[in-house]
Amino acid sequence: SQTGLLGLLGNYINEDNVDLINQALITLTEYCQGPCHDNQDAIVNHESNGIDIIIAIVLNDITPLNQKNYDLVLELKDNASKLLLAVMESRDDSTNAERILRNITPVSQLLDVGCQIYARGKQQDIESKEIENDEEVNDNTNNVAQTVGHNMYILTYQLARHNRELEMLMKHRTLNDEALSYYHKHTSEIEIIRHDRSIEPIVFPVPQLCEFLTNEKKQKVFLTCEQDEQGSKVKDFFEKFSEIFEEMKWQRKLRHQPTLYWFSSQMSLWSDIAFNFAVLINVLVAVFYPFNKGLKDLDSRASVAIWSSLLITLIAILIKPNATSIRMFFVAGILRSIYSVGLGPTLWLMGAIQVLNKGIFLVSFMGNNGTFSKSRYENLTNFQLVYHVGYIMLCILGLCAHEFFYSLLLLDVVYREDTLWNVIQCVVRNAKSVILTAVFAVIIIYLFAICGYLFIQDDFLMEVQEKPLAIDDQSVNITLNNKTDILSAIIPTINDNEYCTKDNCTNGTIIDHIRNVTQASTVLSEEEAENEQVERACDTLFMCIVTTLNKGLRNGGGIGDVLRQPSSRVSQTFSYMI
Repeated sequence: SQTGLLGLLGNYINEDNVDLINQALITLTEYCQGPCHDNQDAIVNHESNGIDIIIAIVLNDITPLNQKNYDLVLELKDNASKLLLAVMESRDDSTNAERILRNITPVSQLLDVGCQIYARGKQQDIESKEIENDEEVNDNTNNVAQTVGHNMYILTYQLARHNRELEMLMKHRTLNDEALSYYHKHTSEIEIIRHDRSIEPIVFPVPQLCEFLTNEKKQKVFLTCEQDEQGSKVKDFFEKFSEIFEEMKWQRKLRHQPTLYWFSSQMSLWSDIAFNFAVLINVLVAVFYPFNKGLKDLDSRASVAIWSSLLITLIAILIKPNATSIRMFFVAGILRSIYSVGLGPTLWLMGAIQVLNKGIFLVSFMGNNGTFSKSRYENLTNFQLVYHVGYIMLCILGLCAHEFFYSLLLLDVVYREDTLWNVIQCVVRNAKSVILTAVFAVIIIYLFAICGYLFIQDDFLMEVQEKPLAIDDQSVNITLNNKTDILSAIIPTINDNEYCTKDNCTNGTIIDHIRNVTQASTVLSEEEAENEQVERACDTLFMCIVTTLNKGLRNGGGIGDVLRQPSSRVSQTFSYMI
């Protein structure tokens, strides 16, 4: 301030005192932030014209330090630009901004300095790549220059609010300048509410690494952040930061593997295909199972309709692809395949496609989440990875073991739909309360079962029905050597003249005899039916507990719906005891 030649500041700044100057700038910045308007005014209006020195550090080359150690110059300009931003923080007036603009002539100087720093940082990045192929080192070198240049751009952006000429110049040059276009693309703005309820815009740089944040991850963070209390979203978000940061780093590396990156970028497509195939497979199982029943021949008109649907949907896909036309095309193709090659081969083919598609999805998921770079423990404790591996195992079981395993794939709707997932989460988060409530209910039922065993044991009479004898003509497969013995054992009430002998017994006569015996047994037991329709269900305390749990929870009116209804003429001993 004593020399009066701010352009010659470089002669007084060297490697010996640059750390002291940086510390002074950082300290002044801390004094201004908060904000503290008195300190802001003191720095801007002080008689030493210290604000002019700070502006000169931002705008001028610090030579010869600029040639010896450019990183120190960048650090100095970075701290100076932050101090200028700090003196304008949370101010309703434009006094300080106008004071800063007074020393920036022409107003394009700040933009020029930011572009120069960007260009020099890019040149250093190219030179370092020729010498060293370490990607992280290169990024760090370039990021320092980009960060400083970005602060210059944000400072210019804030000053442009108070200067129409600078605002128009920024808009014009942003369209044509690579550096300004980059800064504009990586700058965002939010609004915060101060303690006095005033709204203040905050401008901040967006790191280049954020370009590699996938839409799936954004959606997951948005939907799964804790929202139970005021401010809980921010806390939960910061707890997930390390996971998000590692995934973005992995996505940056993934760009160097084009094939894996393409599969990973289509992860939502593979997920939709898997769910649609699961629905179609289960529709076929529900309609046509068991598969041993033959299909009726397809009517000629129905065949024409299916072929027409295939052709129309194919044309629609070629003209304007959309999810509906693709689904209709697959449905028509599946129907055509069922009546051409059979239901079994069609279902097997769909199951094989499902396994293949889910395998592709699993590779995409692992590529997106950096599974290959994580430890075995991290992978085993990753719920999503375990879930998708279990999904593909169910697909394999449905293909190789039994078709009913495909039904479990429909539960994927809970994982896919956020509303259903939130319902499950509500139960899981309150699992302790739910379990304690269930334990309390079991205790109450246990106490009631003890009372029932002691006082109303004879009222636990359950109505039962015997399972009728089902006879299938195709299930009878008895050799002629033991037919007579079997009939002698199971039909002892038939007269001798009704028996068939070893020589004349056939499957038809055996079935007729069994049916006759069943009908005869039914007629003979009609008189005893009333006595055989009830059973005692509380002869032991354990039977009382099981009956109370079973019938008490299943019936709308509780255990009272199945207890014996005593006559009003019978002494109500238990009622008097109560």
